[in-house]
Amino acid sequence: MLDLTEKQKELYKLFDGCSTILAEGGGRSGKTIALVWSIILRAINHSNTDHLIARLRFAHVKQSIVYQTIPKLQELTGIKLDQWLNRSDFFYSLPNGSRIWIAGTDDKERVEKILGNEYATIFFNEVSQMTYDTVETLSTRLNPPKGVNGKRLLDMNPAAISHWAFKIFHERKFPDGRSVPENDYKWIRLNPSDNPNVSKQYLETLSEMSAAKRKRFLDGEWGEDLGTLWKRDWIKYDKTENHWQKVVIGVDPSGSVGGDEVGIIACGKIGNEYRVLDDYSMHGTPAEWAAAVVEVYKKWKADVVIAESNFGGDMVSHTIRTADPSVNVKLTHSSRGKIVRAEPISALYERGLVKHREPFMELEDELCSYTEETKDSPNRMDALTFGLSFLSGQNHISGQPRKVEMQGL
Repeated sequence: MLDLTEKQKELYKLFDGCSTILAEGGGRSGKTIALVWSIILRAINHSNTDHLIARLRFAHVKQSIVYQTIPKLQELTGIKLDQWLNRSDFFYSLPNGSRIWIAGTDDKERVEKILGNEYATIFFNEVSQMTYDTVETLSTRLNPPKGVNGKRLLDMNPAAISHWAFKIFHERKFPDGRSVPENDYKWIRLNPSDNPNVSKQYLETLSEMSAAKRKRFLDGEWGEDLGTLWKRDWIKYDKTENHWQKVVIGVDPSGSVGGDEVGIIACGKIGNEYRVLDDYSMHGTPAEWAAAVVEVYKKWKADVVIAESNFGGDMVSHTIRTADPSVNVKLTHSSRGKIVRAEPISALYERGLVKHREPFMELEDELCSYTEETKDSPNRMDALTFGLSFLSGQNHISGQPRKVEMQGL
């Protein structure tokens, strides 16, 4: 059995009489491993049941759950799930007939497979990245067999208070205004300081971060929209499928491996309007984020990748072309500050010329919280700025053109 922390024990107590549970809090607090272990126990205790672990990106849930969390649980408990893993469709088939499915919601074919099953448990991993519509749609497949209580489990590092999870679990209102049942939708906060297995060095690393990241990853607290560039009500949505005149992938590499996320944003243009099509931003090695760039480039049949060259110069284009030599890569050098660079793009939002294909929660939180005092590198915002600047010519609010500094154009 897993040696649970006191906070993990409190989390498990919420399972009694509650169908929907949110585990929120800082990094490495034991949220995910506790929830995955609960799913394994439910699969073992209830024969012939199906259980789903879902995240926005399949590549991310595979890396996080299959290659990190489950191997750790195998080490701690002695239960060898790897022997039961179907690596073609990514599910664990237990001897008692139960199955634990691993899935991403970033592909229509994968979503169709998810919707083809019914589950006794659905775990929404890193729900800060997911839309409420996605969670609500997948929840229609929660239909356990007779005698088994269905459970919806969610975990996240708290985002902005505008996130739907804050409204449901803390303000006790669904997005459509209905009240949340008083006896359900429970939440618990687990922080790294609650986990005795977290090293002192890791806690010191978190304590040395900027105020915004300390608040989210150390203290597990929700943030507010304090940004000076974007307002939340400027961000509109449009799912209309169009034949885009041009599609650009903006890329803002991290200054260090394992540090900030690499911003990877797909943008399209039709007429004088622009659409944010996808957010593939991620932590990863150069080979991993280059593979993600190639994936989104091919997915949207992009024309060009616009990559920031301040970190590594030609090494950035070399890394992407090593992953796929056919990718068209152009470099941009950022000689102006982030605020000045982003102002023409936020002006496009204010005028209603930019819409998002769907809510991209982490991108939108970053846009609406960035100020001149923000020390965190806004990699998503920068990647978005590179892409939309290329498509729009970086117009001033007044409409006067500004020179676009692009190498090789």
